[in-house]
Formats: sequence, structure tokens, C-alpha cells
Amino acid sequence: FIFVTGRGKTAIEDHFDHSTEIEDTLEKRGKDDGLTAVRGMMKPPGSVAYIRQQEPAGLGHAIWCARHYTNGEPVAVLLADDLIQPDKGGVGCLKQMVAAWQETGGNMVAAMDVPKEKTASYGIITPGVVDGALTEVKGLIEKPHPDDAPSTLAVVGRYILEPGVFDELEKMERGTGGEIQITDSLARRIGHVPFFSHQFSGTRFDCGSKLGFLQANISYALSRDDLAGRLEPWLKSLNQ
Repeated sequence: FIFVTGRGKTAIEDHFDHSTEIEDTLEKRGKDDGLTAVRGMMKPPGSVAYIRQQEPAGLGHAIWCARHYTNGEPVAVLLADDLIQPDKGGVGCLKQMVAAWQETGGNMVAAMDVPKEKTASYGIITPGVVDGALTEVKGLIEKPHPDDAPSTLAVVGRYILEPGVFDELEKMERGTGGEIQITDSLARRIGHVPFFSHQFSGTRFDCGSKLGFLQANISYALSRDDLAGRLEPWLKSLNQ
């Protein structure tokens, strides 16, 4: 796991580290379930790395900052503010994408349909051949005006990138908003390697917004057997 963070984001590093104070307290109080949960989330030493993005120069720049850790191999990129909850009994978005990518290779992005008036908030796909959940990507436009959008198929925060994308990012060409956009680098790889979007099964929450963050917490709580039975009646009571 490679986390690309910025100044003041040390809480992310602390989250994936031992908290001896919490563990000692849980152990002394005999809260074995809590202790197991806290220790169970820990990854083996050396399996998590952190990179500092020293300037807010865009998503493409953030990905480029991790280039020395990728070893010239394909990588998956997950944006933390795009939380995608699997359908009940289903598999996660990235697992769906990996299964499809093993057949196609190249580059792949997660995608969903958005209202036409929302296209200016997303990277929008120029679609080619459609095969089930897969759509060939013939072009990408970053945040187009609705009148200029080639479709309503939008890129959301899951990517599988082949090594050639890093060669494009290395050029440091700035696009929309004066930032280094991953969509621009992906677009320049079209014609060189296969490129598909995958319309995932699941529910996407925009946790970069207050409403999306609240919706995600409620939805995940309702999916938990230990919480749903108490939370659902309370939610229903709000409408009475």
C-alpha cells in the first residue's frame, strides 16, 4: 500500500500504526473483541509506505510522486474520497476491475453515468465499443461543459494503470485548473495500449462532501448486523 499524503495528514500514518495506549487499555479491561479488531487491521511491517506530495499540483502529480515505488509494474489507484460500497453479497469495485483487466490489460478506469449537468465535475469518456460492463475509451475530457461533453459516462476514483502512464506524467504537462491531470496522461496512451472503462456494481459515495460522508456512514452502519437493528428503527422514527 502506498499512501500519497500532504502536509498535516499525519493522522493517516497514525491510523495504520500501533496505538499502544489503546491496546493496553483494552487488554487491562478485558475487551478482547476490541483488542482483536485493533490488532487485526495492522499490516505486516514494511507493507505500507507514505509519500508526501509537496505541492497541490493535481491527481496526476500525486500519482507521479509514487513512481519509485511501483517498480515498473501495473498499479491500482484508489481515491479515498470516492467510497464504493459493494452490493449485498457482491464483490468490491476494484476486485471487479481486476477480473476484467486480466482479460484486457492496458489501462482501466471505474465509470458511472452522471446527469448531463454534472459533467463539469468529472473526467468524461468518449465511448467506443460496449461489451457488458466494459466500454472502450476512445477519448477523455477533463471536466467539460455539459454542451461539450461527449457522453455522460464519468470517471470515478478507481484506476488500473500500466507503466507507460508514468512516462506521460513525467512530462509534467498541466491541464485543467493548471494541474497535472491523470486523465490527460491516460488520453495520451490511447492507441498505444488497450483502454477500457468498467461500470461497476455497487454504490458510490462522494465522501469529499458533507452529505456524501453522512450517507456513507449510515449505509455502512445499516449493512452491519450489530448496528442495523438499532439504527433502522431510529431512522424511521425521524419521519414520524
